[in-house]
Formats: sequence, structure tokens, C-alpha cells
Amino acid sequence: MTERTLRGKVAVAGIGETTYYKRGGAEDAEFVLALKAILAACEDAGIDPREVDGFASYSNDRNDPSRISAALGIKELKFANMQWGGGGGGGSGAVANAAAAVATGVADCVVVFRALAQGQFARFGQGPKAPGVAGEPAYTIPYGMMSPAQMFAMRCTRHLHETGVTRDTYKAVSLATYAHAQNNPRAVMYGRPLTPEKYDEARWIVEPYQLYDCCMENDGAAALVIVSADRAKDLKQKPAYLLGATAGSEHRNGAPSHNAPLYATSSFTSLAPRLYEMAGVGPKDVDVLQSYENFTGGVVMSIIEHGFCSHEEANEFLTYENLLAKGGKLPLNTSGGNLAECYMHGLELITEAVRQIRGESPNQVENAKVAMVTSGPMVTPVSNSIFGSEEVL
Repeated sequence: MTERTLRGKVAVAGIGETTYYKRGGAEDAEFVLALKAILAACEDAGIDPREVDGFASYSNDRNDPSRISAALGIKELKFANMQWGGGGGGGSGAVANAAAAVATGVADCVVVFRALAQGQFARFGQGPKAPGVAGEPAYTIPYGMMSPAQMFAMRCTRHLHETGVTRDTYKAVSLATYAHAQNNPRAVMYGRPLTPEKYDEARWIVEPYQLYDCCMENDGAAALVIVSADRAKDLKQKPAYLLGATAGSEHRNGAPSHNAPLYATSSFTSLAPRLYEMAGVGPKDVDVLQSYENFTGGVVMSIIEHGFCSHEEANEFLTYENLLAKGGKLPLNTSGGNLAECYMHGLELITEAVRQIRGESPNQVENAKVAMVTSGPMVTPVSNSIFGSEEVL
């Protein structure tokens, strides 16, 4: 372990969320949703919002840090950062950027946030509306490949074909996340359980995805407060220490027109070793996993690429029982995740990782000390992070 590391330097001191709505259901403007989540995170941490001096977000969040600073009466803005590209792949990357700012003294208290009101703006899952196409889209849109589901289905189909992994693993991911949502009153799908029969009978979206393989579309906001590890010890909540965070992609992962050399991956093959090296832990040390689900196939690939099982072991390992918080070998998405809690572009997965370290999850994993987050499988760049309790440091 070198000195050039984020391990143990910072901690998440507070988390906050708005109510999560179905797409178009938010009663507030998106900017107001962002402010509400940030205020909730500051209250959770026990700090005055005016002490915040930095903001980090991702995926072209529309809510400008200077405007947020003015609205909150912040004394001085020292850090304003956006993780480029990758959609939900930027979640853990935004945490890494905020952590780097705090660890190096650029800022003292940085809020990571994401606000979405798809009912007020364009939908992520919809094909583009444009009078013409040029560049890479010219190779795909004329053939009907317009939406994320269609794009990522190509990679998952190749993965299933090459490895022998079956769609039963997709089904296990979906059933487990919906089961966890039934114990989480914040979840949009709370009170709407998913049965194996309902999963099997759902309409096809694009092979190999049926309806319950796809994430939701929601309105809301989430935020978390990052401070130095020393300061976190004196604040209101039990700190969730950042053990490691990485961002990036494999060699030529973003090669145009589906020409990446490693096509049938979730883009994590090069990141996972770097994450474990920084965090000082391995797959066997991870007590609970929060994995971004744009689609269930990406979750399966990400789990394999992070070393929890091999391709040959996947069909036996990735079962419904093994993914449950109670008694599972790899508890997964214990708040319901993007499939069943909400689609807050994956930042809600990080707040749930923090709850697991605190012992406050609606589906608490017994004695959870290490929680991993994988952000945005199959996009580029992707990112990942690991949080731990003080005993792990």
C-alpha cells in the first residue's frame, strides 16, 4: 500500500434522499429536489449546510454548483466537479473525485449529489429525436438500434453465447432486488412483489431482456456528505470510510460502432484489480454488494468480473437464495436497487452501502463491515467503490 491512496482518508458522514417518484410524479422542480436531498444529507451528518464548500456529480447533472451555493448561503465554493460520460457509470467516480478533493485539501466538505426529474426533461431510455444522424449513430439508428436497452442487449447476448451463463441468473437478480424492496417503504415498488411466474410472463423489451430485467424511470434526488476521516469521527453518524474507488474502462472500450476488443464485458475487467489493491480487501471480504442495474445482464457480468464467481460457477452461484440479505452468500441491492427502489442514476446504491455499514438498512446484512458499489456496467467509463467500518481500517 503506497501513500497515493484514498484508503481511510475520508468518510461519508451524512446521506439524504427525497421521496422517490414515478417518472413525471415529482411535485418540485428538479433543482428543488437537489436542494432537499443536500439539506437532508447535511442534517443527517449534523453539519450546517453553509459549511459545505464543494460539489461533485456525474452524467451532466443539470443543477449548477454555483446556483446551489447561492441558494444554500454557502460561505465559499472551493470545488465544483462533474464526472464525464458513462451515465450511471459515474456514481462511484463522483465519490472518488470528491474524496480526492477532501484528501488533498482542495476542499473540506464536499457533497456528492444526483437529481433527476425525467418528467420535466427528456427520458434516458428513449431514442433520440433528431432530423438527421451522423457519426456512430449513423451505423446503428437506421437499423433500429436507438435505445440503451437495444445497445446493451448486444453485449449481453454475446456474453450468454460465449460463456454458457444462462438467463436464470438474470431472473435471480430481479427476484432478489424486488424481494428486498418489499421491506423498504422508500421503494417505488414497495408493496408490489415479483413472483417467478410474473417475471417469466412479462413482455419482452429486447432480447435477452424482459420487462423486469430493466431499470425504472424515476424523479427524485440523493446526496451524501464527504469529509476527512478525522472530522467524521466527531460528527453525528457512524462513519462509512472509503476504502477505495476507481473509474475508467478497458482498452478501447469506447471504440465506435460496437468494435471494442473485449465486447462481452461490463467494462470492469481492468478496474476490479485496481479497486481491490487500493481497498486492501478481496471479493471474499465483501459482505454486501450494491450493483447498478441498467439491465440485469450487466449485473451478472459485473459480479463475475469482480471475482465473486467465475463464468463456469455463475449459474450455480447466482441464485435467488444466494443474493438475499438474509443468509445469502452475496447479498445484492438490499434497498431494491434501480429495478425496484428507484432509478436515481445509481446514487441510491451508495446511500444504501452507507446504511449497511451503519447497520440501518431495511434489509440489514448481519455484521456488515465491507460494502461494495459497482456503478454503471456496460457503459464507459464505469466506476466502483468500497466502504468499510472503522474495524476494517
